[in-house]
Amino acid sequence: MGSIGIPGLILILIIALVIFGPKKLPEIGNAFGRTLQEFKKGTKELTDSFEDQSKK
Repeated sequence: MGSIGIPGLILILIIALVIFGPKKLPEIGNAFGRTLQEFKKGTKELTDSFEDQSKK
């Protein structure tokens, strides 16, 4: 995501604002945050299980 830059992020936010409207953006942001949190939790559990298997 580092290659997008500030102008690219601003453009994406403007497009999202036009498509979804200002009332839906916080809901979408919350859903994205929860999804990212669950993904991180799942990958951590997966790596922990691989580490446990390799120790046995």
